[in-house]
Amino acid sequence: MKKGCCLLILIAGMLLLSPTAYCQDTASGGGSGSGYFADWFPRVTKSQAEQPHWITPLATVTPRLEEEVRFDINWQTNNAGVTTENYDGSKGLELIPFEHVEILINLPPYLVHNNPAVANGFGDFSFNTKYRILSANEQHGNFILTAFFGASMPTGSHTNGALDAIITPAIAYGKGFGQFDAQGTFNVGLPTGDTNLIGRTFGWNNTFQYHVFKKFWPEVELNSSFFQQGKNDGKKQVFVTPGMVIGRIHLWGRVGLTFGGGVQIAATHFHTTNHNGIFSVRFPF
Repeated sequence: MKKGCCLLILIAGMLLLSPTAYCQDTASGGGSGSGYFADWFPRVTKSQAEQPHWITPLATVTPRLEEEVRFDINWQTNNAGVTTENYDGSKGLELIPFEHVEILINLPPYLVHNNPAVANGFGDFSFNTKYRILSANEQHGNFILTAFFGASMPTGSHTNGALDAIITPAIAYGKGFGQFDAQGTFNVGLPTGDTNLIGRTFGWNNTFQYHVFKKFWPEVELNSSFFQQGKNDGKKQVFVTPGMVIGRIHLWGRVGLTFGGGVQIAATHFHTTNHNGIFSVRFPF
């Protein structure tokens, strides 16, 4: 856990301080003022101006393109009442290298099982790529459509990761109506091997948010999983997740703070966990 946190802080410091200082120096006449990296933040600003300005939900991956550092903590309680602590929640660094593209470099989470029979350790490394197909900001339609391509690598220690790499294509969507918005994703996790053991998981997440008092975003999420093959073949699991996200709070320069929390409550007879806590902190820039 300490190694993961230190790496996250290092990446955040390098990205937030060095490029920002470089662009500020360029703007004040200290540099050439042209080139891919010098134009990075103007490109990000332009890209985000062309999409809705909603907040990123707690569990649902937003269809919006974001540039931020994110760290989550999840508390997942199984049916025996034992809570596993998930530090990082498979989050990390999010960048917009091109106007319609975002890449997400997700650090391996550290899992504390609170069970002497199960070894603690790091989970799998993963990444995701978004391509924004259509978007319009609040003045021009308030909608978005984005394609995802994600993958996880079997890098977890002990039994804290999957047996094989898992490829996850997805489609994400969103529509706003004044202060209200709905965002959702549909994805499928496709193992590259041992499908009979790992199984395929179809995920369908939908978030309903309302924007009040400038920086408050109360929300309700429906997080659904449908299992094919594997030990949960033919079963489905649905969580209702009420929560609150607060932001964006200005900190310094382009850097802001967004944070929030919620609880996942099982709404189906079958569920592997219940009353799962989520805490999320992000530093958008």
